[in-house]
Amino acid sequence: MDTKTTLIHWFRKGLRVHDNPALNLIITKANSEPTKYYVRPIFILDAALIQWLRVGANRWRFLQQTLVDLDANLRKVNTQLYVVRGTPATVFSRIIKDWRVSLLTYETDIEPYALKRDADVQRLAKEAGVKVETFCTHTIYNPELVIQRNGGSAPLTYQKFLSVIEKIKVAPALGKLDSLIDVQPPPKDALELENANCYACPTIDELVKRPEELGANKFPGGETEALRRMNAALSDESWVAAFEKPNTAPNSLDPSTTVLSPYLKFGCLSARLFHQRLMDILKRHPKHSKPPVSLHGQLLWREFYYTAAASESNFDRMLGNKFCMQIPWEINEEHLTAWTHGRTGYPFIDAIMRQLRQEGWIHHLARHAVACFLTRGDLWISWEEGQKVFEELLLDQDWALNAGNWMWLSASAFFYQYFRVYSPVAFGKKTDPTGAYIRKYVPELAKYPAGCIYEPWKAALSAQREYGCVLGKDYPHRIVKHEIVHKENIKRMTAAYKVNREVKEAKSPKKESSKGKRKQAGTSAQSTTKKQRT
Repeated sequence: MDTKTTLIHWFRKGLRVHDNPALNLIITKANSEPTKYYVRPIFILDAALIQWLRVGANRWRFLQQTLVDLDANLRKVNTQLYVVRGTPATVFSRIIKDWRVSLLTYETDIEPYALKRDADVQRLAKEAGVKVETFCTHTIYNPELVIQRNGGSAPLTYQKFLSVIEKIKVAPALGKLDSLIDVQPPPKDALELENANCYACPTIDELVKRPEELGANKFPGGETEALRRMNAALSDESWVAAFEKPNTAPNSLDPSTTVLSPYLKFGCLSARLFHQRLMDILKRHPKHSKPPVSLHGQLLWREFYYTAAASESNFDRMLGNKFCMQIPWEINEEHLTAWTHGRTGYPFIDAIMRQLRQEGWIHHLARHAVACFLTRGDLWISWEEGQKVFEELLLDQDWALNAGNWMWLSASAFFYQYFRVYSPVAFGKKTDPTGAYIRKYVPELAKYPAGCIYEPWKAALSAQREYGCVLGKDYPHRIVKHEIVHKENIKRMTAAYKVNREVKEAKSPKKESSKGKRKQAGTSAQSTTKKQRT
């Protein structure tokens, strides 16, 4: 009689073999007593989620490629990926019994949905006597530990965050994962006997329900590509040491940054490994750029937002969010649709939004431009609406980072210099004066000369006909006049800030004595933020 029990590692994020302590634990345990254990690394694919999740075709393809690559890498260590269809609760209710599970490991998450899901699974495991081991490895620093070291609350400024983490030691990345000694596969369960491919990786057709929306596959999914891309980016140590975010181009036709964010989002690349490799390079180049603008600083922004989000379940919405200013945004479906589909009449903004839809990625400064345009800069539409669009289209959409950056760019939290507005014309011109980026992603304007490609409304009707693109017919008129609306919106922000300040003072038990302190603290925060944005 087979008395072996099964050790499960549950992949969710962290879709990699390298530097994966939760996976390493079950491999090590199985190798220590190969006659006692089977190993089954699993990924749960919930068909219901595919139907209602706000995820575009490009990101589904990225996930599909990632799972196939993960399965290939697991086979190199004598196991494989079991993709189990169903909800986590129904899946574990079945496999805990059918597979005789004795240990479950996984990487922790901070998202509200994930916390509830994991609590339900842990309850099922406890009832069945299954031991559960969890590891915080999606970030470099454990958000809960950072909060604890900061006196029980998340640091509200980037500089404060840096001061807290400098006293926290980062564990080194794990070495190469050992192969399983006993290569005997687990016995087939009832589902496998009925269908030998029931645990196979999903196909593109299974995940991508709207294939017509697939764009160019510029950033293939998977751990193999993540490590290749990281090694390529870090091979030029001088570039790494000198990297400064403001000096990169938001509209370069070749990415001017690493484009590692999708791989960090899915955990194809260990943030801890990337951090370790990066710090090794900086030690060899003492005269390097510094956070927040350095490459190291960019990685720490991810940590900052994860820590803040871990302390606020409403981090992705305005109401009930302790970090977020309450601003009376307006609803304008026509303007929102124009922005979403790159039809605002502002070529730089439209090119960015079209690149996002086609490729699933845009430069972080391009994100700044379109986020400011949608919210406080021009359209006065809630950052929550922009967050939804990014949630659908970005390969690297991450709950904490997406919400945090949208609050920042809308001046709703963390950044309060709302009078600093990105120009939808001048900002793009600085790094692409000829408009090559616009010609690629807004081909209607390809024949417009550099002198008016950013402002096609300045071309006479006869010139528009000559260039083969008439405004209002071949390309839309601009939906707002930036030179007017951004000034009106600054006044709106001033009024909203005044209301928020008055509400806060009314709730404070020491209104008079704390007023001066608040003013001083606000000045300090703005000073710090100015350095961050320079």
